[in-house]
Parts: sequence; C-alpha cells; structure tokens
Amino acid sequence: MSSFLNSLRPGLRMAKVATQTARTFSSSPAHALARLTVTGRLGADPELQATSSGQEVVKYVVGSSHGRPDNRTTSWFRVTSFVPEGAQRDYILSLTKGTLVLVEGDASLRSYEDNDGKTRTNLNVVQRNLEVLKRPFNADQESQQ
Repeated sequence: MSSFLNSLRPGLRMAKVATQTARTFSSSPAHALARLTVTGRLGADPELQATSSGQEVVKYVVGSSHGRPDNRTTSWFRVTSFVPEGAQRDYILSLTKGTLVLVEGDASLRSYEDNDGKTRTNLNVVQRNLEVLKRPFNADQESQQ
C-alpha cells in the first residue's frame, strides 16, 4: 500500500502547485482585455485619423439597438481599427453609414476628467475582426446599374 501512495506523491505535488498558481474563480488564463462582439449598424462613414504618434487608424461608430419597438434603446460603440495600408483599410473606409456589421474586438475601460472636472469613463473597442452582414439599400446606385 505504501508503494502505491509513493507512486501518487509526484502527481499530488504537481496538482498542489497548479492549484496555487491558478486563479480561484477560473481555470482559464488571466487576460488584460475583455473580448466583445457587437452587431449593429454604422452610425457614420468610417474615418481615417492619426494618433498622437502619427500612426493612422480607422475609427467608426456602431449602434446596436435592443428592446421592443415601442421602447427601443440604442447603445453606441466607438471602434478603432489598426489595419495597415492596403486593401483591408480601403475596404473598411468604403463602408457607408447604415451598413450592418458584426465587430469582434478587445474592450477596455478608460477614465478621464472632462472640462467641467467630472470623471467620465469610455468603453474603447479595438477591432480584431469585422464582418459585413448587409449593406444599406441605395436607390441612386441601383438606378445607375
């Protein structure tokens, strides 16, 4: 019996170490950011902007509505895309207001003080993936074809 227990001791020691290093509420590794998926319509055409370091990014807003038609609420999400120059960036910039999109991104909260001295919090979303679900109907384009 003691040889049986001795054969289990290395595994028990490893399990004890793993338990001490794992988070108590989750078995998954800790991440600095939260993943967010938003389905909604573009609130305006995407814009190319420069950061303070001079890097160009594409910024856009996605509105996601929920609730019954008589009591509908819309949440607005500001999204930043760090796509490099080329076809990907041109594709995002070609999207128009009203396009139905699915955005997957990393979300983070940032607090700042506004001009009135009040502390405000923004939810920032950095795009990982963008999928166009439906383009808005444009009667002008349809008549030209």
